[in-house]
Amino acid sequence: MRWRSFVAVGDSFTEGMDDAYPDGTYRGWADLVATRLAAEAGPDFRYANLAIRGRLFPNVVAEQVPAALAMRSDLISFAAGGNDVLRRTFDPDALATRFDDVVGRLRSGGADVVLFRFADVMARLPGQRLVAPRVQLLNQAVGATAERHGAILVDLYADDTFLNPMLWSTDRLHLSAAGHRRVAAQVLTALGVGCDEEWLMVPPHPAPTPWLAARAADLRWAGRHLAPWIKRRLTGRSSGDTVTAKRPRLGPFAD
Repeated sequence: MRWRSFVAVGDSFTEGMDDAYPDGTYRGWADLVATRLAAEAGPDFRYANLAIRGRLFPNVVAEQVPAALAMRSDLISFAAGGNDVLRRTFDPDALATRFDDVVGRLRSGGADVVLFRFADVMARLPGQRLVAPRVQLLNQAVGATAERHGAILVDLYADDTFLNPMLWSTDRLHLSAAGHRRVAAQVLTALGVGCDEEWLMVPPHPAPTPWLAARAADLRWAGRHLAPWIKRRLTGRSSGDTVTAKRPRLGPFAD
């Protein structure tokens, strides 16, 4: 075990929505990975999770990257840009350039860096024609950056299992507990560390929903999740405006 510390950087994907502990706080794939690494490394292992839901790429870079660099961790995960592709101001060329610069900075300190090609989430969401090509551009940039800087790439997009709706929460955007377990398993596999085989188990696909019932479910989803999201965009607010990092300091970790 060459990793004695792990810092997770990003947005809601890394914060752990919607995989809740019994007290309602979020666990997620990064906590699961930290649990396994701590078991391997022993009591000296340290972990920080700086991720905050709703953060755009510039905010992640400005707020979290300097803190992660200052911690001088052995291992850093960086996942950002998913919220940016949903904005009309998305600039793929500018994001690709900044992504490369950030990963270069993270790698320059000697840390191993984990990057992600994001899973296909748009199959269950409106705006697929507009957003899906943006996700592909982001994933291409991530892959090229990982190769250029020798980062560890976790390719969730290549895993068709994520087309199973049971790996996603009721908001259709964030992972379910099963989805986070699968991501954790893929990260640990990429690191060459074993994991609980149950993390790779996938719930069976749900039975096909009759057309009328599916449309009623779509309407309920729009009222509960899409409408609030649109309201936040119109008012310039974010779901993470009042949220702070759940593990802002590098310290001992016990699940």
